[in-house]
Amino acid sequence: MRLGDLSVGFVHSLADAVRSHGLDPQPLLEQYGLDAARLGQAGARLSIPRYMRLGHAAIQLTGNPALGVRMGQLSRLSQLGLAGVTAAQAPTVREAARCLIRFEALYGSNYRGQSSLHEDAQGAWLRFYSISPYNAYNRFVVDSIIAGWLTHLSSLSPQPLRAERIEIEFTEPEYRDSYLHLSDCSIQFGAEHNQLRLDQSSLAQRNPEHCPSTWQLLLALCERELEQLTRTRSLRERITALLGPLLNGGREPDLEEVAARLKLPTWTLRRKLTEEGTQFRAILNDTRRDLAMTYIRDTELAFGEIAYLLGFASAEAFQRAFKRWNSQTPGEFRRTHRQSA
Repeated sequence: MRLGDLSVGFVHSLADAVRSHGLDPQPLLEQYGLDAARLGQAGARLSIPRYMRLGHAAIQLTGNPALGVRMGQLSRLSQLGLAGVTAAQAPTVREAARCLIRFEALYGSNYRGQSSLHEDAQGAWLRFYSISPYNAYNRFVVDSIIAGWLTHLSSLSPQPLRAERIEIEFTEPEYRDSYLHLSDCSIQFGAEHNQLRLDQSSLAQRNPEHCPSTWQLLLALCERELEQLTRTRSLRERITALLGPLLNGGREPDLEEVAARLKLPTWTLRRKLTEEGTQFRAILNDTRRDLAMTYIRDTELAFGEIAYLLGFASAEAFQRAFKRWNSQTPGEFRRTHRQSA
């Protein structure tokens, strides 16, 4: 099982951020197999673990722990592929935000969850899902997404946008001042969510480049691509996709919770799984096993952190389950199966 992947378009903003420090990003990119041919390949994707390692290496190269914020500032909508090009034709900032969230799967997927838009009478929150526990390999992702959203939406507005509020899950970093230009109000670290808020005035800003017919054509193309991504999913695959976000936090999801997410009665879900020749417990165990193997092989996470991400009550419970699944301890598996993501 893959932890997720994203468009290689994200690599361009990383390269631009490295260049802004007067450094050549090409040798670093080539270490990760990202030469010009790869970056120019239609539909090319990069695994989440490899992207995190690349970002960490870029931070070490530049000596800038706030490189993710810089990436967001330098990012462009076109780097998000069809969804980004479509958002660039939205009539308003609000519609562009809706587009980026609705079609996120076209440029990035993560088993941990998906971004969301929460609108109310005073404005809206753009929320990026949790990727805790946070470490030197993943904080830059949150930084780049939050700063990138503001950059992307500002590009459609006659005037630059500033967030009404920004909230970040991880604790206050040494580079907190890099966030200050993004918001007119305080920035909260150690928050419940990763999110930024725009007021109604910002959301209502009209895009001077909007062309109604082009916007409608691009929307139809996005809808078609999104439908193609999900059309052939079996019930088992749909459940597996749901389990990732539900597992996080040292808790184990149950059949009733998954049935509610699928908008099915519990007994109907149980019957459908029986018809497919499986059971919920088997899918849960298989998902945990596959994710555990991927985490151990492809990330730097400690085993206690992996246990937490997979919904185990303790690291010991995870160790016992992993030994039962693979006839190896997590440590033995990491030593014998470690390879590049």
